[in-house]
Order: sequence, then structure tokens, then C-alpha cells
Amino acid sequence: METENNELNRRSFLKSSACAAGAFFAPGDYHHYGDLTSQTGITFSKRLPVIGSYDVVICGGGPAGIGAALSARREGLSVVLIDNQAQLGGMGVSGLVSHWLGGRTNDGEKWVVGGIFRSIVEETAEMNIAQILNPDSGEKYQPHGWYKGQLAVGIPFDPFSMASYLDQKTVESGVDLLLQTQAVDVFKKNNKITHIIIYNKSGLSAIKCKTVIDATGDADIAFRSGCKTVKGRKEDGLMTPATLQFHVYNVEQDKLSDYIFQHDSPRFRDKISELKKMGEWPFPYDIFISVQLNEKGTMMINTSRLTGIDGTEGKSVTEGFIRGRKETFQLLKIMRKHFPGFKNAKIKAIASTLGIRETRRIIGDYVLSVDDLIKGMEFEDTIGYSAYGWDLPDPKKPSYQPMHDKKVKRRRSVTPIPYRIMLPNPIENLICPGRAVSVERDVLGPLRVTAPCFAMGEAAGIAAAFAVTKDNNFRKINIQRLRGQLIKNNVIAEWTSYN
Repeated sequence: METENNELNRRSFLKSSACAAGAFFAPGDYHHYGDLTSQTGITFSKRLPVIGSYDVVICGGGPAGIGAALSARREGLSVVLIDNQAQLGGMGVSGLVSHWLGGRTNDGEKWVVGGIFRSIVEETAEMNIAQILNPDSGEKYQPHGWYKGQLAVGIPFDPFSMASYLDQKTVESGVDLLLQTQAVDVFKKNNKITHIIIYNKSGLSAIKCKTVIDATGDADIAFRSGCKTVKGRKEDGLMTPATLQFHVYNVEQDKLSDYIFQHDSPRFRDKISELKKMGEWPFPYDIFISVQLNEKGTMMINTSRLTGIDGTEGKSVTEGFIRGRKETFQLLKIMRKHFPGFKNAKIKAIASTLGIRETRRIIGDYVLSVDDLIKGMEFEDTIGYSAYGWDLPDPKKPSYQPMHDKKVKRRRSVTPIPYRIMLPNPIENLICPGRAVSVERDVLGPLRVTAPCFAMGEAAGIAAAFAVTKDNNFRKINIQRLRGQLIKNNVIAEWTSYN
């Protein structure tokens, strides 16, 4: 496991009285100096405009960031939400993983994640953007993933309509929004971040902040502010494969369904085995995953597993896109030729964001462990739950799930989320909801999906409201007061009493 202490060269932020919040500099006020110090690096300095001042700056517009922005705004904070994509929604929208998981029990009878997540799901279902599935208990296979359990009770949706909905939802709440904007660095004093450095078409600038929510999923802000993080497996630092999702339409789904039921093969293992013997399956994975979205005949293809990709490294991400697009068309050709129902399938969309399952994790005030889940531990600072199970493919064997093979059983059907796993060290005014939380690697499986990320984000947004009255320190807030506010907002923070 690679430990990253992040002793990076800080870009100088030249402070002056003109750098007050909201101040802009005329072109003549910009000065940058490129000092070539070696063949491997330069010293770069530039005077930046401070374009605003906020109670909370949220970096990342996926589920955790959206949940954080809406809850912080509801608490009366001034909020700016920054995302490097052209739309909100993260993996579900830009990554085309358009099937929100982890929010309901396997039978679909109970919500495991309430609050903002449930309200968005119910509202978009009424608008015919999303579907709340009611699986057929009499059918062995369900079209939304072809298995019962979490895949059968996920929330499929149209990502293009969802992008517009999320625009309106955040803007109408009073959140300031900056899309296609990168949070590239921080300016800090002692153990607090004072400014977030951003880049977009306006160039480099800074935003003054009281608190920061790192919802990047990669712990980018925590890493750049010097917090301790880890990445990958202990033995070799490798991470689970990435996927470039794509959607197809014009699928003859009845033919697909007939094949799956007749051959008892929802993931085409036997068919793929035959193709490998024929030399017509060039991929390192052995299963085919198709998921019906909110319209019959439109399927999400969650099949490619791109090994060796590091989602925190620019060149590696570029390689992932290139390999992923190539494999998309290779796979589509095979699907049309060999897979029942896909003869006339056409590509509807290829993701504009690479599907990354794992990168950095913070080392927080508590590390949630596999043993905690085996024992069924509950925590006094629980702020939400996940219904999702173990799901973290082996870095070298993409179709192999180590926790499934080991038959590791959680004592409870839900995974609790302690507040402390979102707190990085040593920065005091920073919180990290989402995939980058402080957990043992295998615990990423239950927590990395959409619904629990919404839950963590909502808790982080309320925590920010408490923190701004406590010296902008997320560790000084009253946890039971936070839990009380969450429960008041219909968040499920006590599973025993809920059931």
C-alpha cells in the first residue's frame, strides 16, 4: 500500500490588500514567472484574483457533492459547488453508470438511505426521469442487472434528463455552481485551508473559504493539502479495474431474456468461454454485464474491466479512455454477432468520464474495518447506511471478487457509516464524504456506490453548518446534534429503531 504524505511544492499565493474576497485584477495586475531550476521542474508563481468568499466550498459534483451542497444550503450557508465535468451527477451522469445502488433493502421493501437521496429519487420518478423498481419475486432473473438483490432494486434513470434536473435543483436552492472547473490546489494556514485554487476558462483564481468539502472521490483536496492518504492493495498498490461505460439501444430484449432464462446464464459465461476457445474474445474478463435502464431495449453495458489504470494519474486516465473506446467497438461487434438480442443494437452514448472504482483513501480519525462489518458493529457517530455488498474486483483478475470467493459474511444486511471516517488528518476545516473515506480497502465495496455517497454528503453539509460556529473545525461539532438534525431531515441514521 502506497502511503502518500503529499509534501508537494506549494504554489505561492501572493497576498495583498487587493486580494480581498470578490476582488478582480485587471490584466496588467497578473504577473507570472517561470524560473527554470532543473530539467525536471520549474518554480511557478502567479498573483491570483479572489473571486468569492463562501462558508463552504464543495469540490466534486457527484452524489456526495450534490448531497453536501443541498444540505449546506438548507442550513443557510453560502455554498459554491465546483465540478470538472460539464454537468453534475458524477459517475451516474457523465460516467453513464445510470443505475443508483445501495439505497434500499434487497427486497425493495425498505429504504436504507433516506433524506436528500430518497427525495431526489421520488421526485425524478414522478418526472419519468428515474424508476423505483419493484422486482418480481416470482422471477429468477430481473432485467436490471439480471439478478435479484441490489441490482433488482437499484434506481435506473436517463442521465441526460438527470443532468438538467440536477442543474435546476442546485441552482434553485441558491448554490453557486462552477462547471468545467478544476480545484487544482489549496492555500492553507496552519491546519486550515483558507483558499481553494481553481482553474477554468477564466484562468487561475482563488476562492476564500471557511470550510471545504472534498467530494472528488479521489481525495484530491485532502492530498493537495498534505493529508495522509493510502492507495491500492497493501501488497502491491494495485487498484481495482476501471470501466468506460456505454449505453446501447434497439436491443431485442425479449430475445436476450429468453436466452438468459433458457441457459441459466445472465452473464454469458458459457458463451464467452466458447468465444475464447474460438479466439474471438480478446478481453481479460470472463463475464458480460448488461443492465436495462428506465426504458426497455436500452441497456447499460458494464462489461469492460481496464486493468492497470490509476485514476489519479493523468497519463493513465488518458490510456483508460483510449483503451476503453477501442474495447467498446470491439465488444459491440462481438455482441452483434454472438449475443442474442444485440444483433441490431446501436450505441446511444459512450461515457465522457472514466468509471473509476478506487483511488486514494484518507487515513481518518477511524478506519472502518472488514472485522467491524463481520461483527455487525454499530457506532455512536453513525450518520447513514449502505445496503450494498462486497463489490471490488481483483486488480489483476477482473471477473474475480475476492470477498465473494472467501465467503466473507457481514453480520448485518446494512453497513453503518461513522462520521469519523470522513475526517482527514491533520486539516481541521476539511471533510471527505464519498469513495475516499477512511476504510480498509475491501470496505470500499459497500460504500463506494451512489446512495451511501449521497448520505455521507448530506451529513457533511450539515456538519459544515455546525463547524462554522465552532472555529471552522469539523472535529469540534456535537455529533449527537448532527445525528438529531439528520433524523429530523428524514435521514436513516438509526437502523435498529427504523426497523
